[in-house]
Amino acid sequence: MEKSIPFPSKSQRIKQAIKKRCQIKPPVTSDPRLFHPRAKSGIIACIALVATAGGFSSTIYFPGLPYITRDLNATPIATTLTAALFILFSGIAPVVWASLSEYYHLRRFIYLVAMVIFMATSVAAACINNIWALVAVRCIQSIGVSSGMAVGAGYISDLYPIEERGAAFGKFIFGVVFGPLLGPILGGFLIMSAAGWRATFWFCFAFGALIFCVTFLFLPETFRETSWDKPEELPLHGVRVEEEGKKKFFNPFAAFELLKHPFILLSSVSTGFFFGAMFATETILPNAFKNKYGLNSWQVGLSYLGAGIGNLSGSMLGGRLSDRLLLAARARRGEGAPHVAEDRLTMNLWFAGFLFNPLGLLIFGWVVERELSFWGAIVAFGVQCFGNVQFVTTVTAYLVDAVPGRGAAVTAVANFVRFTFACILTLISTPMTEGLGAGWTSTLFACLSWLGISIMLVLKIWGHRMRAWSGF
Repeated sequence: MEKSIPFPSKSQRIKQAIKKRCQIKPPVTSDPRLFHPRAKSGIIACIALVATAGGFSSTIYFPGLPYITRDLNATPIATTLTAALFILFSGIAPVVWASLSEYYHLRRFIYLVAMVIFMATSVAAACINNIWALVAVRCIQSIGVSSGMAVGAGYISDLYPIEERGAAFGKFIFGVVFGPLLGPILGGFLIMSAAGWRATFWFCFAFGALIFCVTFLFLPETFRETSWDKPEELPLHGVRVEEEGKKKFFNPFAAFELLKHPFILLSSVSTGFFFGAMFATETILPNAFKNKYGLNSWQVGLSYLGAGIGNLSGSMLGGRLSDRLLLAARARRGEGAPHVAEDRLTMNLWFAGFLFNPLGLLIFGWVVERELSFWGAIVAFGVQCFGNVQFVTTVTAYLVDAVPGRGAAVTAVANFVRFTFACILTLISTPMTEGLGAGWTSTLFACLSWLGISIMLVLKIWGHRMRAWSGF
């Protein structure tokens, strides 16, 4: 008589599932590109949720900046530093996260560690009574939330072939831009509670706990082995071969080496102009709307709604349009033509860069300067963000296409450059507005946008030669 194998009990199955989830590096047994579309969509939803934390925690307390200045007896520049240095460290830290991800072949565990840092610093920020301590804690907090963009790009590179990444990036960027939309609106209401501006950090702790649980329970590991790469995903002009036999030491800043390639540096600088102008506008808006239009904290929070709508519509439209125009560009070259990364620089990029972004900046600045209807400024900020998110999404997808196998690293260094510009423009935006006025300040930022899109036009024409020179 055969001995039957006992079926594990419910408690045993739960223990086995938890044990599997507790693995630092669970095995990836099949090519993630072969996952079911619904499984891919679920993963994109998870990484978009993680990416939401960055923009959310950056902007949730923007309506409370005047109250922080008052309660902590701080100078306006010290309060601005809590935002500016948060942005700067949000650019530096992803380089380390991406290096860790690529060195140890990890994605999911990076997210879990980052969320623990985010939760701990959120509690610390809620309990602080000194402005300089708050500045320090905000810097560490930004390290925790900054893993989302770089590692998320790695997930997309693992899951999708080149011709599908634009739509995937659009969905992912939806999470990135949803945070800045939700943050100031919710922050405006939270600041009116008994806890004041501290309530925003308590909410950040709860939000971080939610993201940790979702990541722990539902997000798989997907780090894709290079042996699964299809031939058509290899670069056209040469292949970089790493020596398998040598075990390299861990260098947390190894990704910075990518900035020596002109096409990567120029692409990163161009997005830096756009990204920095958006953050500068976000910084100008609270004081301008409070002083010129007499809005209170929750009304200031609601005034970011136009920017949020612009971001959301731009991310969803831009990603899908980018993929369609990419396929159309391939078709024009004929059947079997090799992939050219510059095909990603499609028509929507030029409209976003030459028209929507600078137009929104100009209208916002001069409406505020002349104290015209604040509705005009709200709509203008939305137009700016509609152009900005299409530009950043398309250029990010271009870099991931152009540097195969290093999606997390190239996105991280691009983030470093753009967040550095965002930090600088955020710091100078308030003194510039006080000295030149909102109109001329926004005009200068619009000129930076035109410079940035002109750089991408150069890459559209000569980018393939630059990549060939760099060995890609």
